[in-house]
Amino acid sequence: QVQLVESGGGLVQPGGSLRLSCLVSPSIVAFNAMGWYRQASGKQRELVVRYTPHGGRIFVGDSVKGRATISREDAKNTMYLQMHSLVPNDTAVYYCRGLHNGATEYWGQGTQVTVSS
Repeated sequence: QVQLVESGGGLVQPGGSLRLSCLVSPSIVAFNAMGWYRQASGKQRELVVRYTPHGGRIFVGDSVKGRATISREDAKNTMYLQMHSLVPNDTAVYYCRGLHNGATEYWGQGTQVTVSS
């Protein structure tokens, strides 16, 4: 029953911005810690940004330092990733991840982001 579904990916111009959404079913409130990760072709999956339970602390990946923001809107069961000043190296499949009831890890299927002119 638990599902995480990303959306908002696509083609973005260098220097542009994006907002990705992660729709959580059945409820985002059951997820303690959540975050965004990405994996470029031929590379390891890496952290974009995540938060610890109850938003106690936010961790940002080195590659997106200063350019990524995580947020959530519980009423919509949605987590968001906002990024700006995108560069071609931001091209990757972006995944949302959540820790369900503080124990079980769930991942979405990912959404492709391509930064190119």
